[in-house]
Amino acid sequence: MKTFVSAALFAAVALAAPAHAQSAPDAAMQAALSRDIRAKDSARDQYRHPAETLAFFQVKPGMVVADYMPSAGWYTRVLGSYLGKDGTYIGLNPDVSKSSPDWQKRLGDAPGTIAKLIDGWHGPSDARAIGVNVGAIPADLNGTVDRVLMFREFHNQLRFGWLDSDMAAIHALLKPDGLVGVVEHRAKPDAPASYTDGNKGYMQERDVIAAFAKAGFELVAKSEINANPKDPANWPNGVWMLPPSLGGATDETRPKLLEIGESDRMTLLFRKKH
Repeated sequence: MKTFVSAALFAAVALAAPAHAQSAPDAAMQAALSRDIRAKDSARDQYRHPAETLAFFQVKPGMVVADYMPSAGWYTRVLGSYLGKDGTYIGLNPDVSKSSPDWQKRLGDAPGTIAKLIDGWHGPSDARAIGVNVGAIPADLNGTVDRVLMFREFHNQLRFGWLDSDMAAIHALLKPDGLVGVVEHRAKPDAPASYTDGNKGYMQERDVIAAFAKAGFELVAKSEINANPKDPANWPNGVWMLPPSLGGATDETRPKLLEIGESDRMTLLFRKKH
């Protein structure tokens, strides 16, 4: 299936900032990134570029932001601080009521998961923090969200069958002018379909864009902020060979994997269509 881009949209994409060509983080972001709770997280900043990425996604203090599948909370510990006391952080997990018992245990209680993630550091100057699961989203949340952010989770939506229901929920949550920011492991353009079905972690950029278009979103910009040309993106066991997982690494291969760093990633920004 071909993807067609209007002249106006092409101009927006062409003007997207190249990797690392962003202004210095604002004071609120600098404060969020320097908090003690990120002492271990900060080692990943060189690969994930949180300040530049959130600036590209046009995230600002005081916003209502949903973080899709926050997992261990790497971005929770940035956004909870950065959004500030006037903002709201929503940890959004998929509907796993029909998934395996393992997934139900890991993701089925989003409110409880977020409570545990913020326990011990979340204070009165931080954003209001709540957790919700697709399929159990309070009706009054729909139409209130400024940004939905998806960090390296699109492949999981696809391979575990959550894509359609999650996309519909995300579309409903967003305000009319709401945006979705996506960072995803990027396959090479000539990678076979058997490698880009989600099970290796790597996705074709064109497939991600097409899926969002089908779900009622338009691409407004893309960036190379999170690109890594060192990554060949052809690992037999998928992206999990690379840091931070280092799945299957040996004493012989670990130095090379660490030198490559984290995966090559697309960074895409979508707008909700009315």
